[in-house]
Amino acid sequence: MEIDAASIHLPLMARFAIVMFLLLATPYIARRLKIPAVVGYILVGILVGPHVLSVLPGNSKVGEFFAELGKLLLMFFVGLEIDMQQFREHRRKSLVFGLATFALPMAAGVAIGLVFGYSMLSAILIGSLLASHTLIAYPLVMQAGLAKYLPVTVTVGATILTDTLSLLVLAVCVTTHKAGFMSPTALAIQLAELALFIFIMVYVLGRTGRWLFARFGRTDEASFALMLIIVGIGAALAETLQLEGILGAFLAGIAVNEAVRDTPAKEKIEFLGNAFFIPCFFIVTGFLIDLKVFAATLSTQAALVAAIVAGLMASKWMAAELVGRVWKFSANDRGLMGSLTFPQVAATLATAIVGYQAMNTAGQRLLDERMLNAVLVLVIVTSVVGPILTARFLRKVAPN
Repeated sequence: MEIDAASIHLPLMARFAIVMFLLLATPYIARRLKIPAVVGYILVGILVGPHVLSVLPGNSKVGEFFAELGKLLLMFFVGLEIDMQQFREHRRKSLVFGLATFALPMAAGVAIGLVFGYSMLSAILIGSLLASHTLIAYPLVMQAGLAKYLPVTVTVGATILTDTLSLLVLAVCVTTHKAGFMSPTALAIQLAELALFIFIMVYVLGRTGRWLFARFGRTDEASFALMLIIVGIGAALAETLQLEGILGAFLAGIAVNEAVRDTPAKEKIEFLGNAFFIPCFFIVTGFLIDLKVFAATLSTQAALVAAIVAGLMASKWMAAELVGRVWKFSANDRGLMGSLTFPQVAATLATAIVGYQAMNTAGQRLLDERMLNAVLVLVIVTSVVGPILTARFLRKVAPN
């Protein structure tokens, strides 16, 4: 394991013990502070990372591997959690709302990026960051017995479209940034590759995965190993096509969604991912944040931060209002749909990290540090405000 020169020199197992203690204590502290656990992990990463206490090194190969696997599992779980049966039952409404809640934030993000001096390519990626959403308030819906409530079903189905389109935009933007702007022919080839990749992941890998689970997944251990193999294959195939691994992991989750849904093995891999690897990803994300730069961003780039947060919330709310009114949903139903699409956590954070790490031949990042900090503020604000509003609207609606 490589260690930063400025890091506190601790034995390897001492660092492991520290990490495990942080994984134990952070959710408890987050609950006491009434903040989402994801925010707590990021704050812990800032505290123990190379920019503050330097207890953990910022360039550890082991830590990078755990964080990378956590990022892939995070997107795999997003694909797994989508209820495909509900999506098929209401796919027309889900597709319409998905397009609306993707297009309006996308347009807002592109406009904000251009106004604040970003290139068109970076602005498009900023738009895609706002276009996706994470259903972190969905457990509240399940607790309220409204998982099959039509506005909720439509919103859950829309997540498939928004996250898929956002990740596709990421793939095109990163490839273009690294290789330069493509000719119409090269762009058409890449879009064809994307279409082929989606087909292979959803249909070919989906059918193969279902056969493998039926043939070899009779034990929890075998099913557990198969899921990790499929995540690895999806990510590796994506990277072979010069795409991002998180797109492959997300599509892998959709591909085997129904084959592993409600199985003990799924619960076990989610337990391992949520208890260790995904928190590691958020902690390592905290390593990237320099508090001095973060504070400077909030003070000198307050307009950018405000525009990102306000643009996201206004555009997501407008999408829910427009589509909900067309279908004659009540004001509370429209509010519920909007609040569920506010939180920007999984796809947004993973995409922002990829965009920040993507460099062209001149050494320029696709997303700079001030935008990364603005996105982190967005994650914190929306992951707190979204569930609060969702709980409020859930109290006002009742299942049919």
